[in-house]
Amino acid sequence: MLMNRLLTQTAIAAALPTLLLACSPQATTDTDPNAQSDPAEDTTAAAADGEGELTIRANGEDFVRQGFVTKDGWQVDFDHVYVTLTDITAYQTDPPFDAETGGVPKATETVVISETVTVDLAEGDDSAEPILVKSVEAPAGRYNAFSWQMMPAPEGPAAGQTIWMQGTAAKEGETIAFVMKLDPELAYVCGDFVGDERKGILEASETADLEATFHFDHLFGDGEAPADDDINTGALGFDPLAAIANGNTLDVDMAALEAQLTPEEYQTLMGILPSLGHVGEGHCEETQLVDS
Repeated sequence: MLMNRLLTQTAIAAALPTLLLACSPQATTDTDPNAQSDPAEDTTAAAADGEGELTIRANGEDFVRQGFVTKDGWQVDFDHVYVTLTDITAYQTDPPFDAETGGVPKATETVVISETVTVDLAEGDDSAEPILVKSVEAPAGRYNAFSWQMMPAPEGPAAGQTIWMQGTAAKEGETIAFVMKLDPELAYVCGDFVGDERKGILEASETADLEATFHFDHLFGDGEAPADDDINTGALGFDPLAAIANGNTLDVDMAALEAQLTPEEYQTLMGILPSLGHVGEGHCEETQLVDS
């Protein structure tokens, strides 16, 4: 079980504020993330009668499924991106939870998945659906807040790591096979999903999705965005990682990254990691958990 003491964001997160305002230009969003299309639909003070099936999914977006070009010109393609989630909680809240103002969702209903689940965000082809985490029976109503924690996987191919990324990066005739093993313990508390359509509206005897979305362009940047875009000015990119590769191979964990990156590069990395989690384009309040 993850430890209960939370470490407030420190100087290592200096790169984070701009990232919180920057999301991939490739994604489509509501014109107003706080817009409510139907006041009656958004009322959550009382849950609807009955139950339905609430499906939790994890999504690495096209950056993970299809590959992308980093801010510094590397074509990155992933074989595996394992993330490990636990203490997944869906909330019906009144009033609606605003992650950017912080605090705790005031829930009228909660659905908790306490088990630990490791998923591979790169699984499937280019058109694959977001990865299934768990489906559960849940009271009908509008689930307008969502939280989860991330911890090192207890077993399996990513054992001991919170995030395990494996793939290749290519630029100007050079190809680097990389494995990055990251083990920070992270927590996210998020509001409504923001995207092409709302999620989490569960009718009795029907199904609805909630999604944990991971924005890896925050880490590597986006070569299709302008160089001075926030998504690129705050990102690490791949050049610093290529510089510490052993020939055409990079196999590093957090200790190796701290030892081999410059202090500024490592601080940038550590500032970015808590910003990876979203709900679509919706932002989350994020913290990094540490041992007590």
